Amino acid sequence: MKAHLEYKERVNALRAREKENVERAEEEPANHCGEKNFPPLVPPLKCQGIKTRLAGEISRLARTQRFERWVEPFCGSCVVALNLQPKKALLCDANVRIIRLYRDIQSGKLTPGAVQSFLADEGEKLRADGEACYYRVRERFNSHPSSLDFLFLNRSCFNGVIRFNRFGKFNVPYGHKPGRFARAYVTKIVNQIRRMTEVLSTREWTFATADFRATLAEAKPGDLVYADPPYAGRHVDYFNSWSARDETELAGLLKQLSCAFILSTWHSNEFRKNNLIERNWNELHLQRREHFYHVGSTEDLRHRMIEALITNFPACPPDRTEGGNIGAVGVFREACIAELHSAGRWERPRRGTDPTPC
Repeated sequence: MKAHLEYKERVNALRAREKENVERAEEEPANHCGEKNFPPLVPPLKCQGIKTRLAGEISRLARTQRFERWVEPFCGSCVVALNLQPKKALLCDANVRIIRLYRDIQSGKLTPGAVQSFLADEGEKLRADGEACYYRVRERFNSHPSSLDFLFLNRSCFNGVIRFNRFGKFNVPYGHKPGRFARAYVTKIVNQIRRMTEVLSTREWTFATADFRATLAEAKPGDLVYADPPYAGRHVDYFNSWSARDETELAGLLKQLSCAFILSTWHSNEFRKNNLIERNWNELHLQRREHFYHVGSTEDLRHRMIEALITNFPACPPDRTEGGNIGAVGVFREACIAELHSAGRWERPRRGTDPTPC
């Protein structure tokens, strides 16, 4: 009987917390990322593995939690932060060029007007000289890095890949599109810079070049960490390598955090599955979402991938009564049973009694 009462109290507490989170999400300004007729906002940088199509799912997960600051140790393109738009954020990456670009936007050094003028001029040179122009800009960037050159290379290199060799030099080959910077395409990039500028002007975001270990060491209660590490063994650049050992270390650090976290990584595709998930994350909460991976020289080499969204908190879907889904209350019920059972305090209710307050 005592275990039964403890279970009911736990369920009530969890339901109250979920109600509070839902009400808080409804009170906050709407961000329609991922909803029908409201496509996600696209950042000015293209990155392999970019989570544009998953930004809505990740944002909805984040909004189930109360947090003071959003923390990313692998911010990359910043697509999730751009769509979630938290008031405070610590956005870190080991790639100094990415951080420099967003700092330049934030400080006003990189403006929509400057981008428009630069890409229009360099685009004409690319149209006239093609490959020679591209490698000229790449050599200039590797000698004296600038955010304008980085943006140009990111949009004219092969498939938008960001890759550096072990000496820190950008080494992605030419994408063979001399007409890349047509007026409409330049306008699109300029609008992305303008949108990011508007967001940064109303938010307290800190950009920092940092290793993921240093970033996670900064996390504290009240933060919500989002980690989107490179895929181990898949499209990893030479300069910032990523291995199964790194992934395992990241798992250990995330599990030690005193705050909530969300992690996204690849789960499986038609050819293989990610064995590191079972090794590192099987005791946590996992959702699977289909994601189209755009890195590949031709369309037939670009395959659908199942992405894993892993959290250290229950991700509660809407209640459902069909198809065997247990819904939010069912998720809470199973979590309570598991917690009490592990503590040796769970006693199955007698037949004819209903343990839930529903």
